[in-house]
Amino acid sequence: MKKLLLLLFLYPTLTFAQTSITPLDCVEPFYHNVASGDPLSDRVIIWTRVTPDDFTVPVTVNYIVSLDSNMTNVITQGTVTTDATVDYTVKVDATGLQPDTYYFYEFEALGKYSPRGRTKTAPLETAAVDSLRFAVVSCANLEAGYFNAYEALAQRNDFEAVLMLGDYIYEHEEGGYAPNSNVDRVFEPTHEILTLDDYRLRYSVYHMDQALQKLHQNFPWICVWDDHESANDAYQDGAQNHNLGEGLWADRKLAAQKAFFEWLPIRAKAPSNYEIFRKFNYGNLVDLIMVDTRLHGREEQGVNESDPNRTMLGTDQYAWLENELDSSNAQWKVLGNQVVFAPVEVFGVPINNDAWDGYPAERQNLMDFLVQNSIENFTVITGDIHTSWAFNLENGSTNAGVEFVTPSITSPGLPINAGPLLQIENPHIKFVELTSHGFLMLDVNSQRIQSDWYFVNTLDNIDAGNSWEKSLYSMDGDMDLQDASGPSTASDAYNVDSAPQCPRATSELEENYLGLVGVYPNPVTDKLTVHYAWSNHGEHTIEVCDLNGGVMMKETSITVPLHSANKTFDVSSLKAGVYLLKITDSKGNISSTKFIKE
Repeated sequence: MKKLLLLLFLYPTLTFAQTSITPLDCVEPFYHNVASGDPLSDRVIIWTRVTPDDFTVPVTVNYIVSLDSNMTNVITQGTVTTDATVDYTVKVDATGLQPDTYYFYEFEALGKYSPRGRTKTAPLETAAVDSLRFAVVSCANLEAGYFNAYEALAQRNDFEAVLMLGDYIYEHEEGGYAPNSNVDRVFEPTHEILTLDDYRLRYSVYHMDQALQKLHQNFPWICVWDDHESANDAYQDGAQNHNLGEGLWADRKLAAQKAFFEWLPIRAKAPSNYEIFRKFNYGNLVDLIMVDTRLHGREEQGVNESDPNRTMLGTDQYAWLENELDSSNAQWKVLGNQVVFAPVEVFGVPINNDAWDGYPAERQNLMDFLVQNSIENFTVITGDIHTSWAFNLENGSTNAGVEFVTPSITSPGLPINAGPLLQIENPHIKFVELTSHGFLMLDVNSQRIQSDWYFVNTLDNIDAGNSWEKSLYSMDGDMDLQDASGPSTASDAYNVDSAPQCPRATSELEENYLGLVGVYPNPVTDKLTVHYAWSNHGEHTIEVCDLNGGVMMKETSITVPLHSANKTFDVSSLKAGVYLLKITDSKGNISSTKFIKE
């Protein structure tokens, strides 16, 4: 990261950070684009975030859902209000939809349209479904490289939905975890995130990555968190990366959960209910069962591992999972899970007690339940460990299921592939690759379930190039992984046009723009962070004014390159009240907002 020490007129502290995260010129005031998620047969969550002119007042937002990208065959529409209590995010559960159908959607606020999004509903639970495909991703460290795997997936256009298995963001400070010196991407805020405003700002920066935006814009996502959405190696009552000097864990966990539900298209079970374990029916072919192995019921890692009552899921979630598995009528039961389920040992000793290896009694209980209740075609999909694996899930002399592990988007694996050595001691490992980044394609039909691993060429440059590495499958009722001769192919049903990148009100990119994206916190007592983006090189002038127009603070001659930025400055000397923050660039573009000084 590069930092500029800016000449200060009246502010005692001000920092500037360059990043490669810059929104398209045409999307103002929807700088964070649109997203959809949690598809059911008759509804789907649609999402956006509005950047208001005034961060102290609510914004009215209209939405429409249509069968066509021209937005003429409207199926449903409505109006909602957003404000600072949800960081001006907008989340609508669009109902009255038809199953297994593509839809386009958009929002309108402050006189402008958002980009259009494309989404797809799930089939009816009782529908006969021939085949399904899902993209499986996890572990996107912004500082570790470009999100080329997201871009590669956005260009494929051949799957139902994106299954995000966690570590959508990382909580670390700038340079705190695997920074890549070849890229200009930095964590914002630059300190380790602890508060609600911190988590919101981190999501804000992530959501302006254009590859991530494109993948959100064109596919529904089904998301669960892992640990880095809160803190490293989190559990119900704490985390490895949390100490007493960082406040109460309960406060930090709640802030992380609230920001996750604000910034991602996930359906809440009830207001302020942040449970993420839930099931999605995809006809008679797949039941997708998503669990929380982090914050709901997990006991601390490395403590009393031989205790038969020790839990990863918590008693209520574990009972729910058994019930969903036992009552499922789908051919394939797919468990969306954060951490590795299968055992992995070196010299007879488990090597990762943060995974299910640290909770062996509960894992064995679940394996026994599968066998005793004749639950076939149990498949686990996993993220977390930044590397690629496939396992037979052995229960004595029989297999209770299989497991596929997706590589990371950017987070580092190992410098060399020591996988073959692990396979010698762990013959149930049928594939392991420990160095590459990319994604997994899960392809399911009535005959078999197959995982295809794809690796990107680089993280150091914006490059969507990728290649197929490996495919393994398990036949219906068999649960024994076999090598496939090549990757699966998609049906023609996925051949639907993507959503246009720019809103329909703007056919061409504007030459210049300047936009305030967020102010944190608001109200503020001392330090105010301003997040803004621009397309114009040259001087910027910042002014803080009272509501009568009087200039209280002013800074001029700030020469900056093409980027977005966060500026943190000290307003503790201001009297309590409402103030106007105004930024003007060299072309005369002005962006302003109000903030409250307590």
